[in-house]
Amino acid sequence: MTKISMSTDLNVSADQVWQLVGNFNALPDWHPEVEKSQLTKKGQERRLSLVGGGTVVERLEAMDQKSRTYSYSIVDSPLPIKNYKATIKVTGKGPGGKGGCQVEWSSEFEASTGFENDVLKDLQGMYQSGFDNLKKVFGG
Repeated sequence: MTKISMSTDLNVSADQVWQLVGNFNALPDWHPEVEKSQLTKKGQERRLSLVGGGTVVERLEAMDQKSRTYSYSIVDSPLPIKNYKATIKVTGKGPGGKGGCQVEWSSEFEASTGFENDVLKDLQGMYQSGFDNLKKVFGG
């Protein structure tokens, strides 16, 4: 299994960031590579339309509003991967969360033989693109 863990710091409260990031269907609102998200299966799956074409179907595996964390898996994707599971977590920093927050995006997956480095670079680029846009949305 290949693992990725990336994070970024923002100068706003964790609650403020979670209001946007913690909505399972809101990826198009903060991630520039996602054009549209459509919930299916009673809100437990999202069908993502990617900018430039392509569709990814993801299943919500766990949601914890209190710890500002959700986990999801990929059901269908054009990427040559399997057993993909990711977690997004927003954590407050400083006393009472007044020191801003950290957004962490981590995953583990198996890439098809010969595609390990390409998939790793693609996913790291996707996570970074989301982080960069969060900094634009929230400043910093």
